Amino acid sequence: MHFITGGAFNGKSKWVKEHYRLNAAPHLWLSAYQGHSIPENTENWLDFVVLEGIEKLVQEWSGQLAIHEVREKWRMLLRSWTQWERAENRELILIGSDLSKGIVPMLAEERKWRDVTGWVYQDIAEMAEKVDIIWYGISQKIK
Repeated sequence: MHFITGGAFNGKSKWVKEHYRLNAAPHLWLSAYQGHSIPENTENWLDFVVLEGIEKLVQEWSGQLAIHEVREKWRMLLRSWTQWERAENRELILIGSDLSKGIVPMLAEERKWRDVTGWVYQDIAEMAEKVDIIWYGISQKIK
């Protein structure tokens, strides 16, 4: 599992496409920005999958679930995806925008979203084999 984070519109998707040479490789790209949901069943996935917009999915779930429920749902998905990767030579890339910079939101639901996203990202980083931050199109490997 490879986790890519960084600021919004800082080149995360472009970096992934170039780094993994996705123009010439079969892959599945699911984007929450395009309205895709993340299927819990990995049965029809290709061997290379990119899940983009993690923060958008967390936002949706944080509006419906308690903080501990969102985290547990993500942990279950992470365990499932880790098993999927290990079953064969597979790769999962998770892309999520950093929400920790800037002003703390005034609205409680926006603070909840920001906090839960930070905790979910910590869970992802812990389970990921690789973690990169992309700022202005430049990657910095942190794990």
